[in-house]
Amino acid sequence: MQILRLSLVEGSKEARGLTVVIDVFRAFTTAAYVMANGAECIHPVGSLEEAFRLRELNPDWVLMGERDGKKVPGFDYGNSPYEVSGVDFTGCTVIQTTSAGTQGIVNAVEAEEILLGSFVMADAIVEYIKKTSPETVSLVAMGWGGQVKSPEDESLAEYIEKRLNGLEPGFASMKQRIMEHPQGAKFFDPEQPEFVEGDFHCAMDLNRFGFCLRVVPGAPSSVEKA
Repeated sequence: MQILRLSLVEGSKEARGLTVVIDVFRAFTTAAYVMANGAECIHPVGSLEEAFRLRELNPDWVLMGERDGKKVPGFDYGNSPYEVSGVDFTGCTVIQTTSAGTQGIVNAVEAEEILLGSFVMADAIVEYIKKTSPETVSLVAMGWGGQVKSPEDESLAEYIEKRLNGLEPGFASMKQRIMEHPQGAKFFDPEQPEFVEGDFHCAMDLNRFGFCLRVVPGAPSSVEKA
């Protein structure tokens, strides 16, 4: 098995084989909580225009996402796993668009299969990859806005790679390093209210869920449990 480590939107364009698009803070952590709380599926889209178009065609669908870390006006939810962790999404179809995670999905045009990456599903992702045994695995750490590398996404890529190679990732040290970095520290900064402390704890809840999330091609594509 060949493992490729890639980063940001440019990395997603280079991804091939089974691709894990990683967005720990916060898109794919939020997606995991939404699916765990009963959602039928999530439609990941790249643009706000596409998100609003889908909502117009399907008024009962839920809009969720952010730009620059902030909830989009007119959306039902932002990009906060803490916010959605107590919401019952049973039977709901959700439209999600974010600055990094969903951009990685729509740009991974050469990928044979796409999984969503977050720590809450880490070992389930590893087990899925082991079970399917692809020739090539691409781990794409999306970073901040898909443009700047971030420690939480790079750390999850490291975690998955080590687990696939039979090594111990050392999650505790990863978590400490992430917390001390500005990308983690912002969740404890009262001057950045769009980033709540609960989001950090939700995102760092290693292996909370026993499923992983897979993108099913279509028009639009959808995310379902695998």
